[in-house]
Amino acid sequence: MQQDLITRARAWLAEDPDPETRDELGELIEAGDHDGLTARFSGTLQFGTAGLRGELGAGPMRMNRAVVIRAAAGLAAYLKAQGQGDGLVVIGYDARHKSADFALDTAAVMVGAGLRAAVLPRPLPTPVLAFAIRRLGAVAGVEVTASHNPPRDNGYKVYLGDGSQIVPPADAEIAAEIDAIAALADVPRADSGWETLDETVLDAYLARTDAVLTPGSPRTAEVVYTAMHGVGKDVLLATFARAGFPAPTLVAEQAEPDPEFPTVAFPNPEEPGAMDLAFATARRARPDIVIANDPDADRCAVAVPDGDGDGDGDGGGGGGWRMLRGDEVGALLAAHLVRTGARGTFAESIVSSSLLGRIAESAGLRYEETLTGFKWIARVEGLRYGYEEALGYCVDPEGVRDKDGITAALLVAELASVLKEQGRTLTDLLDDLAVEHGLHATDQLSVRVEDLSVIADAMKALRTRPPESLAGLTVTSTEDLSLGSEALPPTDGLRYYLDGSYRARVIVRPSGTEPKLKCYLEVVVPVSDASGLPAARERAAGTLAALKRDLAAAAGI
Repeated sequence: MQQDLITRARAWLAEDPDPETRDELGELIEAGDHDGLTARFSGTLQFGTAGLRGELGAGPMRMNRAVVIRAAAGLAAYLKAQGQGDGLVVIGYDARHKSADFALDTAAVMVGAGLRAAVLPRPLPTPVLAFAIRRLGAVAGVEVTASHNPPRDNGYKVYLGDGSQIVPPADAEIAAEIDAIAALADVPRADSGWETLDETVLDAYLARTDAVLTPGSPRTAEVVYTAMHGVGKDVLLATFARAGFPAPTLVAEQAEPDPEFPTVAFPNPEEPGAMDLAFATARRARPDIVIANDPDADRCAVAVPDGDGDGDGDGGGGGGWRMLRGDEVGALLAAHLVRTGARGTFAESIVSSSLLGRIAESAGLRYEETLTGFKWIARVEGLRYGYEEALGYCVDPEGVRDKDGITAALLVAELASVLKEQGRTLTDLLDDLAVEHGLHATDQLSVRVEDLSVIADAMKALRTRPPESLAGLTVTSTEDLSLGSEALPPTDGLRYYLDGSYRARVIVRPSGTEPKLKCYLEVVVPVSDASGLPAARERAAGTLAALKRDLAAAAGI
């Protein structure tokens, strides 16, 4: 077995185009490092609806130039099989390690296959790439990014010509084309011939952002902003300046792109501690709101003054600041769009709060649920607004058919400005929504694992021994989402509805992009008037904590 490992490693080494990964692999072979080689050659990084994402390094189980060249060749072969062999592929990239190299390798493969390729001028937010696909009439797009994953990761996200991410069966068909590549030498790669786009496409995106705001609306909100060491800063500042908002106060330590993400363990605003520096800046600057993008700026986080002064930096209160949940921001944006006369379909993923459905119903708007991921939300017919609890918001589907943290930030700033003119805040509007529709409180139990079998065992336990009650509430229905339905394609997940003196919902699923088991919890507590909100929140918090405890026990995690 050891000899077989070394043989495969030597074969990979012989065709690896990157000196860095060649050196890494050569050292592992020389040292006879069985564990290191096994980790890299125990299989193949699988291409799916999230494209590719994984740790940088040598071998087929890591993100590297050899893996990317194969992925690009598989995409090119798929496009040619679809009769799009002379089409344009637009390629964007973030500021992570190897992102620029992976982007240029993709361009070289596309031109070598007879397609046309255009590369964005520099590291830019993922929404700019999604916009450019539709703007330039491309047949596909590629964004090299690992979004909010740890610094050691990178990824490869594929879009088709409608500007939305791939869904089945395209993912499986592309994967089959990748698997059909026998050797890297069989992949033609051009030395030149692709276009490097100028700033025109970015200018067009910036001009399009004006469409998300109401003409003549207040633009007075004071904002503290963090780019989380990513690529969002310049584009966000440009959009705020165009719109006439005050220039945001930057979190200086996190303003510039840095692939090492030195101030955060995980560059994700939802992770504990990630917003500490933003809260510290806010305590000095005293803005109306705090806004954060993740590193590729397709997500948007919002924090509001809280007044508790606990300074714990746990993603909740932070020295008088509280991070809003994605579901809270999703509801706020929906209410704002309704107020400004939006028409069309409001959509969300099944793991997001049911409050959006209540808001849409009250406004007489069509509402639709989809599977997790904007690849599904973006395909909803007549979409006007879509969101997902993981801080993703699509507020301009005609411009960007994907989540967009830049335009979402603009719309949040507009809403904060409108409320500021009325002497009110985002928190006040959340209270209004709770009184009108019931308090919809959400939380998440997320378990990161080293061994993926832990996730499989937990799902098996829940399927074979489904809970009859959780947090003292009776489980009234259990739905195995892997069976599919008329409304939803099959996906690996379980959904429970619970009832008692109030309602609750639980969804359990493996993450599609990280080694995590995710459990999404919602409790809906009726509220008669604003005076009942403190008691309702206390009740909801207690139930959510009990749901976490009981669900962890039922799943064996």
